[in-house]
Amino acid sequence: MTSSMTVSLADEATQILRRLVGNDAASFHEGQFEAVQALVEGGRRALVVQRTGWGKSAVYFVASLLLRARGAGPTLIVSPLLALMRDQVAAAERAGVRAAAINSANQLEWEEVQARLAEGSVDVLLVSPERLNNPRFRDDQLPELVRTSGLLVIDEAHCISDWGHDFRPDYRRIRDLIGQLPSSVPVLATTATANSRVVHDIEEQLGASSSAGGEVLTIRGPLARQSLRLGVLQLPSPRMRLGWLLTHLQDLPGSGIIYSLTVSAAEDTARLLREAGHEVLAYTGRTDPADREAAEAALKENRVKALVATSALGMGFDKPDLGFVVHLGAPSSPVAYYQQVGRAGRGTPNADVLLLPGTEDRDIWEYFATASMPSEGTATAVLRELQAPGTVLSTAALETLVNLKRSPLELLLKVLSVDGAVRKVNGGWEGTGQPWAYDRDRYERIARARVAEQNAMLDYENTGACRMEFLAKALDDPSAAPCGRCDNCAGPWYANTVAESATASAEAALQRAGVELEPRSMWPTGMARLGVEVKGKIAAAEANESGRALARLTDLGWGGRLRTLFAPGAPDAPVDQQTLQACVRVLAEWGWAQRPVAVVSVPSRSRPQLVASLAEGLAGIGRMPYLGALAAPHGGPRNGPGGNSAYRLADVWEQFEVPAGGAEWFAEHPGPVLLIDDLADSRWTLTSAGRALRRAGAQAVLPFVLALKA
Repeated sequence: MTSSMTVSLADEATQILRRLVGNDAASFHEGQFEAVQALVEGGRRALVVQRTGWGKSAVYFVASLLLRARGAGPTLIVSPLLALMRDQVAAAERAGVRAAAINSANQLEWEEVQARLAEGSVDVLLVSPERLNNPRFRDDQLPELVRTSGLLVIDEAHCISDWGHDFRPDYRRIRDLIGQLPSSVPVLATTATANSRVVHDIEEQLGASSSAGGEVLTIRGPLARQSLRLGVLQLPSPRMRLGWLLTHLQDLPGSGIIYSLTVSAAEDTARLLREAGHEVLAYTGRTDPADREAAEAALKENRVKALVATSALGMGFDKPDLGFVVHLGAPSSPVAYYQQVGRAGRGTPNADVLLLPGTEDRDIWEYFATASMPSEGTATAVLRELQAPGTVLSTAALETLVNLKRSPLELLLKVLSVDGAVRKVNGGWEGTGQPWAYDRDRYERIARARVAEQNAMLDYENTGACRMEFLAKALDDPSAAPCGRCDNCAGPWYANTVAESATASAEAALQRAGVELEPRSMWPTGMARLGVEVKGKIAAAEANESGRALARLTDLGWGGRLRTLFAPGAPDAPVDQQTLQACVRVLAEWGWAQRPVAVVSVPSRSRPQLVASLAEGLAGIGRMPYLGALAAPHGGPRNGPGGNSAYRLADVWEQFEVPAGGAEWFAEHPGPVLLIDDLADSRWTLTSAGRALRRAGAQAVLPFVLALKA
């Protein structure tokens, strides 16, 4: 920094930084001003890979104001999470940056934001990557933003890469967006979680159409977090892990986050801790957006000890004094783990990080990994339905034509859209006519990489070396070195005792049985295309009542036993007495308006002994007649479990009948019927079987199953 221009820029930038952080003595960290200078003076493409809490947002806020002062247009920030946007807008305002956001949570503000953009009173606009494919935004607003933007920022840039731990298909659109920018517009990508392969991938995408001839400035700092004290405590069961939390939660410093791998586990754990007197809240993908925001505020203001969260609470949540992160079950890669534990200790000298791995972790990793991979057959089927010129189909309409559930179908459409094979338009999706081929090699490479990451996470759990060094090496950090603080470097810092009373409470919670099984209330749209003439609301005279399941397959308690029972290749056998008695407890606590007058079961091909013995056992204990299994005169369902709602309903439609004499029996014995099955997934089997019973004269149908899939 020898020239007068550089000194002037440094002074100007420092003044903005001090306003941003509210500290008149603040100065740039190593690498921060270099990034700002590259953007403002050089118009460069830059990638900043720095640990969480380093101050990556300061780089783009300072650069934005400097560029605006030089006549540049507003900065466009692609930001992945609503929580991240809220924090970024608040941080921008503190620095005098006029910031606005366009996302799914503030639709009522869009027109106001557009007006502010038109009048030039927005310095920074934050959008989600998914917004880039919204037809209105993409066609009406994005071209003008591309023409006028002074800086493009890609936050959490590891999402660009197939190899990133949190890959999102819509992030792949950013390469096209970069290509549309004037070559003089600087671009900044930031992340804390990128290994060398991800860095190289991002650099290639940033280099498109750069005025610097494709050269990308990468500023990479040490990723080890000196404030974090890492540890792993191996406990043999969910009961012991929950018991440890009950015993030691209050010993952990300040307030923090307890991560779990599934929604059910988060909700069950939060309930158990609250019942024991701990101030905690659950935070998952099922949490209402307003409740999420309130929970974030409660944690930031230390009004709760912890949020018990899934990965829904992740990138961008900023609480500098977060005192601890505990994991009940391990994420599927060291990189993802580093990203989550990086929430702690950003503004404090010490924070505790503890992993309590579970034996069920691998099963959960496998489930999520396979659920996210599109198949060639379904991709080809989607393209076939959209190939005719002028064809526009909504996602709901495509469900009736392609046997794929809504979430994976939406993911597949995003992938096809990014690849240019389909296009989102008003009213749904249309084909583009561009040739497309299934990239089998790519998906196989990604699948192999995922397995390698899972194995690396197991290595982290079992290593005798420094844990922080292990995580830094997983991120290809050349400065990785022993931390001197983790349990392997300095000895365990956590107690491994579990109070007997806590173990008993955890055991009682895990043995708690009973989950509500909500009935289907609406027929899937477009059923006529599949030869089933139903639509709209299910008639009250044909609908089931609210039912019950013993547990979800993802539950911490009974879920483990049920996962074993329903594992591929598990033999069919009569229900064991412990499981039967747990089912009896669920029925005893049901609180139905009228006691069932009979028991009927769904015919089962895969587990006939299990279903029949469960129905007979409940009927005998409850002193109710067992009328047997429903008949399936047409052979019953043909395709088995899985698939989307429309196809599942078509598969079971009018496949069940009440045996001869059933209608007369119901007429002579009015009252509800208890309908028994083994597993509920889509619930259309239960709906179709219940409809058959109602049409035969049953006054009401109360479904009961052993397991609820989700």
